[in-house]
Amino acid sequence: MNKRIGTLIIIALIVLFAWMGFDYLHYRSVNAVSDAAFIKSDRLALLAFKVDGKVVRMLKEPNAPVKQGDVLARIDPKDFLLAKERLEHEKRALQKSIEALKIQHGRIQTTLALDAQIARKETQSLQSKMSALVAHIAAAKARAQTVHRDALRYKKLLDQSLIAPADYEKVSAQDKAAQDEIRALKQELAALRQIGQKSQKALAVKEANRKKAEELAKKIQSQSERLTALSKSLEEVDNQIAYTTLKAPFDGIIAKKFIDAPRVVRAGTPVYALTDPQALYCEVLLSEKKMEGVHPGCKALIKPDALKGKKIAGTVESIAPTSAATFSLVPRDIASGEFTKLDQRFAVRIRLESVKGLRAGMGATVAIKREE
Repeated sequence: MNKRIGTLIIIALIVLFAWMGFDYLHYRSVNAVSDAAFIKSDRLALLAFKVDGKVVRMLKEPNAPVKQGDVLARIDPKDFLLAKERLEHEKRALQKSIEALKIQHGRIQTTLALDAQIARKETQSLQSKMSALVAHIAAAKARAQTVHRDALRYKKLLDQSLIAPADYEKVSAQDKAAQDEIRALKQELAALRQIGQKSQKALAVKEANRKKAEELAKKIQSQSERLTALSKSLEEVDNQIAYTTLKAPFDGIIAKKFIDAPRVVRAGTPVYALTDPQALYCEVLLSEKKMEGVHPGCKALIKPDALKGKKIAGTVESIAPTSAATFSLVPRDIASGEFTKLDQRFAVRIRLESVKGLRAGMGATVAIKREE
């Protein structure tokens, strides 16, 4: 009787183990199973200041929840505020200088415009007068020559007692008057030429004013460019002042606090690590021998190592186009002919239907259902 019972037990155990073996092999034939799976986060950021300085306040502790825009830490902005004050003072002084130069330039330009208008009218009038006077002198000389010849002729007649002395005196007076007229006209012409010379000197002054106006215009342009550069410098300082406040870029939880205040830090030095516990996914390093039938859209089952008995459904989102070893820092050298074939692994990203209880960095076992 006992032998019969023992035999039945042994047969039952054999059937059980056979069934377990069959189930194990069948499960792995229809699923790609891997233990090289990890829970990762799309939002895991190392937060750092963009400027050097002394951290005076650290406002959050590890595991503290934060909202996007919350202030996490501050750097003493005193040096940047002083730099901004100095630049603003320099900018105001430069603006006043430019305004004064523009007023001076405007006055010179107005004066030059009026002087040019007056000079044109004066030059035209002077040229007209001089032309008329030259013609008048020419006519007077022609008349004077005729009168002078008459005077000489009358003098000979007087010497021969052919005319009365009164007739000669009359012609002589006309001759003298003609000469006096010519001298007067020449003096008037000389006076007009002096006026012309003075006009030339005035033109020289105007030319000097024109050059001064050009110099002022260049100075205004130079200072305007300097003003633009100062404005850009002020923008940079404003940015630096803004960078003295470290804010949360998204909703999440403080994963790590790297420093305590007060402490001098360099730009880029990690201050906090921030993670979003809702932005989790699973990454599986799947052997190339198990890739058959695995593609985006396949269903997956994730069993986190830290959550015994819990299963989370997921869907394959993407498969890396290259193996994990492709970008290794120390690539394999097979130039010598020595070669050992190694199993390559590809990163498979799985979207999770639930992230409850999961944390970034957890290990897991994943089964991906193969599809044709």
